[in-house]
Formats: sequence, C-alpha cells, structure tokens
Amino acid sequence: QVQLEESGGGLVQAGGSLRLACAASGSIFSINTMGWYRQAPGKQRELVATITWRSNTNYADSVKGRFTISRDFAKNRVYLQMNTLKPEDTAVYYCNSHTDAGSHYWGQGTQVTVSS
Repeated sequence: QVQLEESGGGLVQAGGSLRLACAASGSIFSINTMGWYRQAPGKQRELVATITWRSNTNYADSVKGRFTISRDFAKNRVYLQMNTLKPEDTAVYYCNSHTDAGSHYWGQGTQVTVSS
C-alpha cells in the first residue's frame, strides 16, 4: 500500500504560479512512476505530468513549457511547479503513484483555482 498526501493548492490570479507537493509513504520502494492528474468540474480526470524512477518526464500538451514535475527521492516527494497559470487550469489536482505490480494509488486531491 502507498499513501499519498497533496499540499500547495489555492487561489491564484491568471499568470501567477503555484507549487504542489505530494508526500508518499508506505510501500514506496514499489513505486516506479509518480504523477499529477487533474479533474475540472464536469470533465474527466486527465493526465498533467508524470515522472519515472529514472526521472523521465511526460507532460500533457496543454501544460508543456508552463509546468515542471520533479521528484525528491530522499524525501519521497514529488512536486509540480505551475507557472503562467490560466483559468482553464482550474481543477482538483491529484497525486498518483504507479507500482511495479501495476497498482495505482491516489491522493485526496488539492484544489487549484485560477481567477481571470
């Protein structure tokens, strides 16, 4: 089992920045990929960014060049630096971990609201 806890959401004006953090605990040795997903009201949950244990990253086209995912192995944390935020980035952001056994774990989510 892996437990994930997000922090860092909030309200920001368009063009501003936020940094999300996700702390992992439990069977962290089994994690190979961590990532961020988001879900806006009335929409499906979508991938934002992922990072593997080799630090290979992947981003949704909508956030490329604005968001950066990083991972601190020593602290068992993953971060999402979000710059040049847009109102369409408003969503609940979820931390995700994918294990070697193929299991997915999710955090509770943190709200990000970008005002125009």
